[in-house]
Amino acid sequence: MTIPELPDHLRFSSRSLNPGPIPHLGIRYDTTGRFLTERGNTVVCHLVEGSESAAAILEARTRYTSMPRADKLAFTAPSSLHMTLFQGIIETRRALPYWPGDVPVETPVDDMTGIFMDRLAHFRSGQAFAVEVKHATPLGLVVDGVTDDDRAVLKDWRDRLADLLGYRHPDHETYAFHITFAYMIERFDDATLSAWIPFLEEVAADIRRRAPVIELRAPAFCAFDDMNHFEELLVFEPA
Repeated sequence: MTIPELPDHLRFSSRSLNPGPIPHLGIRYDTTGRFLTERGNTVVCHLVEGSESAAAILEARTRYTSMPRADKLAFTAPSSLHMTLFQGIIETRRALPYWPGDVPVETPVDDMTGIFMDRLAHFRSGQAFAVEVKHATPLGLVVDGVTDDDRAVLKDWRDRLADLLGYRHPDHETYAFHITFAYMIERFDDATLSAWIPFLEEVAADIRRRAPVIELRAPAFCAFDDMNHFEELLVFEPA
């Protein structure tokens, strides 16, 4: 595979194909890989501790750290690993449509978390769903529902959360579910990315073999101060 033929899930990491500024660098984390305070809330599913899928994913993350130019990745804490189900608000993105239209964008994060807690008190949990690894990227794993029914259930959760909380991001319909290992400090040159491609294919295949279904805890509304810890405030056990 040549660099111009890279699939979409790898193009973000290519310096030659994507030479623009790196989102979040200098705001969410710095050039040393240190994570900065960026408060907000979100709905996520953490990994099930002690599960085979968690073990496979944690081993994959460890393997990432020995790859070429891994020093150009800012790795989050292993305990923070999760799949985001629905994006909440974040203090560095105070604008519509990333914020409920009926709440001023100047509202403090803690107040927004309280408002969402009140709204989510009336939220009806959706059905259970199963997800699988689709691809590995230098930043982590791309995942999705295993079956059409699973994908429909994920969409139902997201649609009803959007309706209740009062906003939809521009990518609401096309959002790619993922489990983040790291953020990019510098994009990879062609030689580095070429070395990563077979490794990423191997990682994805290994996780799928060991854990055809990724075991996730129930969706939880969480608050965070940075990308290293997501405190569960409300848990929605699937129906």
